[in-house]
Parts: sequence; structure tokens; C-alpha cells
Amino acid sequence: MRRLRAPGLAVLAITFVLAAGAVSAAAEPVILAFGDSLTAGLGVAPDEAYPALLQARVRRSGYPHRVVNAGVSGDTTAGALRRVDWVLRSQPEIVIVALGANDGLRGQSPATTRENLEAIVHRFQGSGARVLLAGMRLPPNYGDELAREFAALFPAVAKRTGAPLMPFLLDGVAANPRLNQRDGIHPNAAGHRVIAERLWPHVERLLRARAD
Repeated sequence: MRRLRAPGLAVLAITFVLAAGAVSAAAEPVILAFGDSLTAGLGVAPDEAYPALLQARVRRSGYPHRVVNAGVSGDTTAGALRRVDWVLRSQPEIVIVALGANDGLRGQSPATTRENLEAIVHRFQGSGARVLLAGMRLPPNYGDELAREFAALFPAVAKRTGAPLMPFLLDGVAANPRLNQRDGIHPNAAGHRVIAERLWPHVERLLRARAD
């Protein structure tokens, strides 16, 4: 979740993805993965990051959707809120909001993070998109009280917005050396496979709701 030395490159890459899909947007409804380096796939190949793996699963399951990776390394909820209108150009049908980790690691107020996430979810919902919120947790060295307060903000946002919640994006991955890179924070390719596998049931429920 560290910031890229040249963050504009990540934004430029997303620009190309959104522009390339503009023509086919009507034929291919979009699933937008909106997050930080955990979504961008820092340290792994683009086709190893969980959004690409979700794309493969979506197609294998017979859905026509296109998964757009809108992850930006180093992004906070405040930064992400400022780019919501821009990523809405892809006209997403489903949005996975996986943010807040950098807020917590930088010691930002959980109350502020909650407010930003609520605003992000409401903005996407206001566009007609269905939102899946992915929870985050702090490492234990941040203290039990802060860790509990941080973890609790995600269910609170889900309750206030009505968005379904995946309780923890890194479920089964966090603190497992075999599934993380040397920094102990960013998943390796195997870790991203676990994320995609555990995200899929939540995403599929939203896809089925649309089909019904």
C-alpha cells in the first residue's frame, strides 16, 4: 500500500483501461475494482492481481462483464473520494470498494475514514451501481483498541449504506508468509488467488441479483 514514486503512472494506466473499454461499455457491463495497492497488484504481474483473476472467473461462469482494475497504490479514502467521478466514466454496474488500509497505517481517524467510505459508497450507489464493501484490519502492533475501532468502521458503513460486506479483504492471506511478499503487507501471486477465490461468492451474488 506504499505510494508509487510516480503515482501519475498508475492513474495514466487506468485512463487507458477506461478509454479502451468506452466503445464496448454498452455490450460489456463493468465490474470496477476500486482500491489501493492491494487492488492495483503492487509487486505482482497484472494478470496475477485479483481483479484479473476475477475477470477469468466471471468469464468461466458465463457472465459478459468486464473487470476494470481501478486500484492506485498509496491511495487513501480521501484520495479515492476525489476520483470517484472520474472512474464513473466506465459506467460500472458493480463496484468493489477495497479502501482504508492506508488510512489505518497512517494513523488517520477511523471516524474520518468512515465518513469518506460512506461518501464513496453513496456516490457509486447514486450512479445506479451496486457496491460490495471489503473490510480491512490493522496489524496487531497498532494496539487492540484502535484495531477494534478500525475494524468496526466497515460493518458500520455497510449498515448505513446497505452495501453488502466482505468482512476482510485479506481473509486467509494476512500474516501468512507463504501468501505475502517480503514486506509482509502485499500479497504475492498465490495470495491474490486466495483473495479472488474468497471474493467471488460475494461478487457472484451481485451478478445473480442482476440476472434475476
